[in-house]
Amino acid sequence: MSLNKVSINTALPGKSRARILIIYTGGTFGMNYDREGVLVPFDFPYILEQLPTLKNLALEITAVSFEHPIDSSNVNIEHWQLIGKIIYDEYEQHDGFVVLHGTDTMAFTASALSFMLEGLSKPVVITGAQLPISEPRSDARENLITALDIASAKQEGMPLVPEVCIFFDYELLRGNRSKKVESMQFDAFDSGNYPPLATAGVKIDYNFSVIRSAPRSMKLELRDAFETNVVILKLFPGLNRQVVNAILTTPNLKAVVLETYGSGNAPTLSWLIEELKLAIERGVILLNISQCPGGRVLQGRYETSKRLQQIGVISGADMTTEAAVTKLMLLLGQYGPERTRDLIGLSLAGELTS
Repeated sequence: MSLNKVSINTALPGKSRARILIIYTGGTFGMNYDREGVLVPFDFPYILEQLPTLKNLALEITAVSFEHPIDSSNVNIEHWQLIGKIIYDEYEQHDGFVVLHGTDTMAFTASALSFMLEGLSKPVVITGAQLPISEPRSDARENLITALDIASAKQEGMPLVPEVCIFFDYELLRGNRSKKVESMQFDAFDSGNYPPLATAGVKIDYNFSVIRSAPRSMKLELRDAFETNVVILKLFPGLNRQVVNAILTTPNLKAVVLETYGSGNAPTLSWLIEELKLAIERGVILLNISQCPGGRVLQGRYETSKRLQQIGVISGADMTTEAAVTKLMLLLGQYGPERTRDLIGLSLAGELTS
């Protein structure tokens, strides 16, 4: 996939305070209406025309955009790999990174990048918009300007937020803790199990106690091998055996994110336990994730989760579904099933509370 590249120095004739790379993938942020009134993605130079205030940031900005910007509903593994490779290749030349991305799959991309960029010690701020930048009431301008400010923020020469995060509607959230929770309001994202890393008001207030410290090893490693034979099985009243069996006997299936009730509970139906047990015996990894936006899985607390624990279902603690899916795919792709079983319950990028 080829890329378009634009460079601007908003500090001239003065000295820039940071070098930032913007990666424009598409999404509502840069869309405009075609002749039929349908929103379609525009190239990044069009976005720059909408943001004259960029010159006040005193930044040296390089922007790369997908040759054909996409709606985030079309985001796939190859796009994560491309974004990761761009950051890896440009890492030494830039102080921070901003990824412009559609909101629908933003939490999946943020989670994936947090696991792909091992040893990350610079900000990767993902943002987007609920209204296109061409709209008078668009949230795009504020989101991008603040994301750039956060990506370039330093204290004593060190980045303030050396991790993958999402900035949206005045809040900075850890990327692999985030979920899209709203489609019609500007406060589109939440991280129910983890407090905001920062809040943007008259000034940006950073919550340093919850921001990850830069790793001791400053060398960035890119992990980008994914196993896609992973599925989500969401429990609901009335789920029947035929459907469950069809999912769990999918050829080459490697792992299942089992979305359970409450604190990790499932029906005690004998056929359901049997189907899950047989899948585990076939080598399929079953990871228990709660359907609730907050709280955590506590396997064994109730009788309805004790059987899951007994047959070998792994607790996902307080991981989001987005983090669980991307983490499983990456670990399986990089290390295979045995190592994945050892690592899936450990916090690798701040995605779960031990």
